[in-house]
Amino acid sequence: METESPEVEIVDVEKDNQGNAEQKKEEGNALYKAKKYMEALTKYNQAIEYCPEQAALYGNRSACHMMLSQYQKAMDDAKTAVSLDSNYVKGFVRIAKCCIALGEVQSAKQAVKQGLEKDKPGSTAFQAELQNIEFLEKQQTEIDTAFESSEYRKALFHLDQSLNIALASKRLKVKKAECLAYLGRYVEAQNIANDMLRIDNMNADAMYVRGLCLYYEDFVDKAFTHFQHVLRLAPDHQRAKDTYKRAKSLKQMKEDGNAAFKSSNWSQAHELYTEALAIDPCNKATNAKLYFNRATVAAKLKKFQESVSDCDEALKLDEKYLKAFVRRGRSYLELEKYEEAVRDLEQVNKLEPGNHEYRQLLATAKLELKKSKRKDYYKILGVQRSANEDEIKKAYRKRALVHHPDRHSGATDDEKKEHERKFKEVGEAYSVLSDAKKRSRYDNGHDVDDLEGHSHGYGGDIDPNQIFQAFFGGAGGGHGAGGMHGANFHFGGGGPGGGTFFQFG
Repeated sequence: METESPEVEIVDVEKDNQGNAEQKKEEGNALYKAKKYMEALTKYNQAIEYCPEQAALYGNRSACHMMLSQYQKAMDDAKTAVSLDSNYVKGFVRIAKCCIALGEVQSAKQAVKQGLEKDKPGSTAFQAELQNIEFLEKQQTEIDTAFESSEYRKALFHLDQSLNIALASKRLKVKKAECLAYLGRYVEAQNIANDMLRIDNMNADAMYVRGLCLYYEDFVDKAFTHFQHVLRLAPDHQRAKDTYKRAKSLKQMKEDGNAAFKSSNWSQAHELYTEALAIDPCNKATNAKLYFNRATVAAKLKKFQESVSDCDEALKLDEKYLKAFVRRGRSYLELEKYEEAVRDLEQVNKLEPGNHEYRQLLATAKLELKKSKRKDYYKILGVQRSANEDEIKKAYRKRALVHHPDRHSGATDDEKKEHERKFKEVGEAYSVLSDAKKRSRYDNGHDVDDLEGHSHGYGGDIDPNQIFQAFFGGAGGGHGAGGMHGANFHFGGGGPGGGTFFQFG
């Protein structure tokens, strides 16, 4: 008996794979529309496994990667798609979009050019990409110009504008971090640099920015380590070379200035600090210290206004610089600008409330301020604060005779009033400064009249004519209705040399 062969079913594997791929693609498309991109990505992966030569599948997966901000993977898929189908215009569109997102403008322009060659005449498929390319090129010109002129706020604005379009550009992000470092926003700058280094620990630009921040925060040795590492990664990194050289020069110049200061060579220290300040205007931390150091030198040279000016600059760079407030307060005291001194020293005591020395310094400034608002009896008599009793007497004799009203009988009414006022002040000044107790209380800022039971100010109830008569012994009825006619001296010509003649007591 003849045996029949079994019936063999012919399976079309390629057809089945295409069907499976189509099914997975449709499932992926549904998930993509539902914004479930990770799940859609899985479906597209499965579809590609079934049909690895189908350009549209790579195109779909590229779109999915873009929605997940995976622009490099998206661009790789888009490039694969156009390599499988050179007329796949959507692939060129996606390449251009990815290049723009990554900040690769020249590559984007090349993709647009290739796509336009394949696209239909009059198509607007690349219109958005062309506009974005033009925008990024304009922004780049602005960024470069701003950096060249050290206008970092302007540069930051244009960097942010660019990153709104090229949102995944490592180059622009690092440039923004560098810009933030120049603006003194070190935490923000380091956060960006650290994020970049977590993705790519060989990124020399990000390592440079981190070193730049350390340098500007005055962690010089750590900064040097970073710059050295950058130059090992990229020996031709020019910014790292320049900054490293500048940092070493600044450190050396500052140390030389400090050495001259310790040697009490004030002029040389001032010169070295001045040279150091010209090295790197962006280094706020170090420059604040240099301004303070130069302010201290200026004070040593008795140039107190220069000292104040340098403290002003230091505080512009570091608004809570305690030592600069102290130095400026002391210089204001020397300049007799007591209100300014009190203001600075009150700030000092807010910054460091438990410091006994600063409390005492503030008390001194407040006392000097109080004293400055009274009549300056030393100035009225024209003597130094260290004047002795004899010098005070001589000064009184001179000033009293100059301003006595009887000497100005022919003057105008206004002139008479002015001399009467000054004559009275001279009497008050002598009354206080010739009395040891009153002078001591006056020098210490106390109210002299409280000691004597008065309430009208220093010498407020003293008759200056009585002082004059008592001081010049033998004077008669005093100034008043009868003037000085009873005195045994007169003003004007009469003696061998003209002028006055009288007997001092």
